[in-house]
Amino acid sequence: MTHRSATPLPLALRLAAPDTADALAERQRPELLAALSSRFGLPEEMVETLIGPGGAALRAALDADPAAFLLRAAETGDPVIARAVWRARYRPAPDRTRRGRDLPDLLPAILRAADPTDPRWEAEDGLVPVLQEEATGCELLPTLTGPFPQLISFTLVRLARFLPLPVALDACIALVQLAGGEGLLAFADGVERIEDFDLGRPELLELMRAAAAADDPEAFLRERRPAGEWTDPAALHALLRVRETSAVVAAPDALDWEPVRREHARLPFETEPARGYGRHGSNRLLQLTRWEGCPADLVMESFRADPRSTARYAAELPFEALKGPEAAAGRVEFGDVLAHGIRAGRLPVDRALTELTPAPEVLGALPYDHEPTRKALAGLLDRLGTDPVNWLTCYARMGRARGSVAELIDDAASATSRQKRNTSWPRPLEAVFPATPPEASRAAFLHLFQCASEEAQIAVVPHFDPRAVQHLLVYGDPAPAVRDAVIAAHGVAAQAAQAATTALSPEKLAYLLDLDEPQVDAHLFFYCGIDQRERERMLAGRLRGGGVRPVPEELLHVLRETNLGHYRHWLIAGLDSGDLGVARTLLGRLKLRIPAARLRLLVAVWQRGGPDAVREILAMDRLPVTLRRQTEKLLDAPDGLDRLRARLAAEEDPEKLLEYLNKAPGYDGSQPHKLTGEGIPLPWPELIAAYRSGKLTPSAARDLAERADCPRELLLALLPDTPEPDRYSTAWPQLALRHGTLTPQDILTHAAPARRALSHLSHALNSPEQRADRQELRTQAAALTAEQLGTDPEAWAVALQLLPTFAGTLTELCTTAAAITRPST
Repeated sequence: MTHRSATPLPLALRLAAPDTADALAERQRPELLAALSSRFGLPEEMVETLIGPGGAALRAALDADPAAFLLRAAETGDPVIARAVWRARYRPAPDRTRRGRDLPDLLPAILRAADPTDPRWEAEDGLVPVLQEEATGCELLPTLTGPFPQLISFTLVRLARFLPLPVALDACIALVQLAGGEGLLAFADGVERIEDFDLGRPELLELMRAAAAADDPEAFLRERRPAGEWTDPAALHALLRVRETSAVVAAPDALDWEPVRREHARLPFETEPARGYGRHGSNRLLQLTRWEGCPADLVMESFRADPRSTARYAAELPFEALKGPEAAAGRVEFGDVLAHGIRAGRLPVDRALTELTPAPEVLGALPYDHEPTRKALAGLLDRLGTDPVNWLTCYARMGRARGSVAELIDDAASATSRQKRNTSWPRPLEAVFPATPPEASRAAFLHLFQCASEEAQIAVVPHFDPRAVQHLLVYGDPAPAVRDAVIAAHGVAAQAAQAATTALSPEKLAYLLDLDEPQVDAHLFFYCGIDQRERERMLAGRLRGGGVRPVPEELLHVLRETNLGHYRHWLIAGLDSGDLGVARTLLGRLKLRIPAARLRLLVAVWQRGGPDAVREILAMDRLPVTLRRQTEKLLDAPDGLDRLRARLAAEEDPEKLLEYLNKAPGYDGSQPHKLTGEGIPLPWPELIAAYRSGKLTPSAARDLAERADCPRELLLALLPDTPEPDRYSTAWPQLALRHGTLTPQDILTHAAPARRALSHLSHALNSPEQRADRQELRTQAAALTAEQLGTDPEAWAVALQLLPTFAGTLTELCTTAAAITRPST
């Protein structure tokens, strides 16, 4: 079996019946061992030793979770395997994912199974020196209670400063159990002899010496070890990770925060603030605030050191932090903190509205999709009533407001204020095209305004400036009565401003389309990204409400301004319009390359405007001389239009289009794209027949297959010449699967050669789009292989051997393999 055929082997083992799969696995043992060695990061001979004999064991290993496999290997107690497993945890898997950092139980399993009397553990290439050279502090934690005294001593020297006292005492107890009181004394003497070294815990050395002098050193230490503290390895590991790194550390389950507080008091977690965007500096305390349940006093300490980062990352931020001097000085960005806290019920919305400052930042951070928040705001806004002056004054003062939201609203509603009260929109702005989202005070006011009563909104919208009208209609969600009040006050200009965006819901888009207003249609055409069929309707002058009109100047202006490099198809949407203005604009801007496209335009103009309209088009001198002369001769003929239609039919004859499609594509795209880009429909039935008869070139057929509208019949006809999968682009079979015109079953039974079919099939089964078809396809594949290959492992092996060079389908491959191994007698 070649390297290229190794990948299908696991699939074959899953499709075959269990006994057959076992026999096949045993037959392909060398290939499977190589694959398993790569998967687990262990030598082949070691993998074979670990899984044992028999095909069933090979298959089980193939499906085994790599982490679970390494853990089971660690439990063998073999020093050589233990060292290989430890190294394998860092080895990248074939898919480049990493393992070992997600295996906190690996070293404890190795240490539990180890026999310290075996000299191979401490040999030059043994695991003990490897750990001393390579392991990080967190990785060494399990060695503190392991069976190797030298590792306990080594880890204590390295980590004692960061260890809670109960953990250090556990290590001392383990050392006593292995080396007696003499071991404790030797460790203390050795540490004191190290020049310029400070263990960081002088009390620990004193305890060691006292324990060594006691009648029962272990009992002496146990009496001084606080019961129940730091017994969870996950909590200890997380604590040490916070000490060691500035990266985000996952919170352990059921953490007891009181011992954490004591550790912080003994050796404070650093609180150096971040420097630069996205950095956490040395603020190790910030890492603790990310964990649910972090005590408020620790959160506030981190907050005082780095208010901006703590407000952003803390899982729970005390309300006092948001209303303290740091917030008043602008050192706190409310951002998602306020919305998250209110939604979670930790920050009372009433207090947020009455106590937090400044009002613009509070308004910008509130969760407006949270009903209690909207209700609380509505209660405050009742003070503004339906008086437009109150609302205009509120908006005018919003940008400079330093107090709370409640204070802002009270101030705006007060008629006795000495400040100027606004009777018109301050600093009015025109709408922009395309529309842009509101910012700063405009965004805050839009959110606030939509929480007011419908009566208040109807009373105030007539006083909006054009920009506020546009923001409300595009980015807001006004009730129909409010929308009608906006239109009554601001007219069609408001609807036209609303149409100048892609940010329209289907309901808003349908409302605007139904208006059949020229300026609205022009903005929808130019800014909204509407469907091509809507563009064709607009350029034909067909109204949504029924009837036809001349295409208005507003739309013609859009056609004149359209960027042809990106939106040439917008003008092509008017090819069959027949409207003289559209045709003149289209022909004035485009050079129609396909004869059929020119004739389609002329036929449409004649049908709608008669011969005189065609004369105007010809007078533009934008068409080939021969076409102009031929058309001029037809204008006065009684059957001139019919003859022009006949010429169009001749140019759109499938044989003519086939000739065009078979031309080599130019630098600017495929031939099918050039045809459809000029408004020429593709004659699919004739193209399918042409491919089957050999008249359609393979390259043209592949171009057609990449189209979303390519018929299933042509795709099936193309499958016997399936292309090689391309890692840098999506081949047409994958596009067809994505569009739903082909199914994975089609690949199984029609695609060839078999190797390429299997590659596409594997891709389909692993893609999210084909998830629903996965089980059905596996069932069909299993039925096919069972019928053809049966229970004969030799037949399965032959199929795998044939796969790399077999020219037929996967179905034919199975049939051939069965015939080879079971020839007729």
